[in-house]
Amino acid sequence: MAKLCFGSDYMEGAHQEILARLVETNMMQTAGYGGDDFCAAARERIRTACRTPHAEVHFLTGGTQVNRTVITALLRPYEGVIAAETAHIAVHEAGAIECGGHQVITLPHEDGRLTAHAIERCLRAYHEDANRDHMVRPGMVYLSHPTEYGTLYTMNELEAISAICRANRIPLFLDGARLAYALGCPSNELTLPAIAHLTDVFYIGGTKCGALFGEAVVFPRADTVPHFFTIVKQNGALLAKGRILGIQFDTLFTGGLYERGGAHAVAAADRIRTALAEKGYTLAVDSPTNQIFLLLHAEACAQLSAAVEMGFWERRGTDEMVMRIATSWATRDEDVDRLIALL
Repeated sequence: MAKLCFGSDYMEGAHQEILARLVETNMMQTAGYGGDDFCAAARERIRTACRTPHAEVHFLTGGTQVNRTVITALLRPYEGVIAAETAHIAVHEAGAIECGGHQVITLPHEDGRLTAHAIERCLRAYHEDANRDHMVRPGMVYLSHPTEYGTLYTMNELEAISAICRANRIPLFLDGARLAYALGCPSNELTLPAIAHLTDVFYIGGTKCGALFGEAVVFPRADTVPHFFTIVKQNGALLAKGRILGIQFDTLFTGGLYERGGAHAVAAADRIRTALAEKGYTLAVDSPTNQIFLLLHAEACAQLSAAVEMGFWERRGTDEMVMRIATSWATRDEDVDRLIALL
C-alpha cells in the first residue's frame, strides 16, 4: 500500500473547480500582465470580501516572491523588518529578505506569535539608543496568520500590534500564505475585513490553499506603495499570462470555495488531533488549524515515518524531534482513517 502523505498542504495540484475554469478558458485570448477581465473580476471579489472598495490587489506567483517584493518596496535602504524568531522570512526563505538588502530583526515569540510588548520594546530600544544612527532602523512589522506553528492571533492581539505600528508610523504586513486555514477554523477571530482594517498590506495565499500557484497581495489603501506594479516587474514577479492567476482567485472567491477548503482541512486535522490525544501522543504546540506538531522519540518517529510522510520541524534534545502533519483542502477521509489506524 502506498505511503500516506501528510508532509505539507501544497502537494496536490489544484481544486477541480479551478481546473475546470482553466480548461474552459484555455483558448481565449486576453490582455497580459493582469490587465484581463478575469483579474479585474477577481480583484472586485477580493475587494468585496475585504470590504475595501478602493484596495489595490496584485497577483504574484509565490510566497517568498511576495515577501521579498513587498518588504523591499516598503523599506528604505537603512531599515529592517521586525519578525518572530520562527517567522518564515527568518527561517525558511534562504535569506531572501537579506539578499534584498534588509535585515530581519527577530524577536521572541509565543507559539509563533509576536507580542505587542516585544515590538514596543524593540522600537523603544532603538529610539533610546544614542548610537541609533549607526544601527538598522526597525521599519516595519511582519506577521503571519496562521503562524509557522499553526497558531492564530486574536483580535485583541492584532489590534494592539496595529496600534503600535500606527503610533510609530511603520507599516504592518500580514503573510496569509495559509489564510484559508485560519478563516476555516472555528476558533479564528480575524476576518478579511478586520485584517484589511488593521494592516497596511497583506496577502491571500493560493498556492497552499487550492490553487495551482498564486498569491493575492492586498493594499487596503490605494497608493500605499506608488508604482508597485513596476516594482513587481523589476523583481521578475510579473506573470505575462496573468489571467491564469485571475481565473484561480476569481474561482476561489466564488461561492465561498476558499473558506470551505480551509474548513475541510481543519476538520480533518481535528480528527487526527483527537485520535492522537486518545492514543497518548504528545503535541509540541497547541495549534487549532491544519498543522499538527507531534513530539516523537527517535524510534517512534522512525516507525511512523516508514508508513507516513511527515515534515521535519525541529529537534528537541538528543532523542526527540518535532514532526509536522499537515492536512489540506484536498485531504481524503480515507487517508485520515488510515493514519488514525496506524497510530
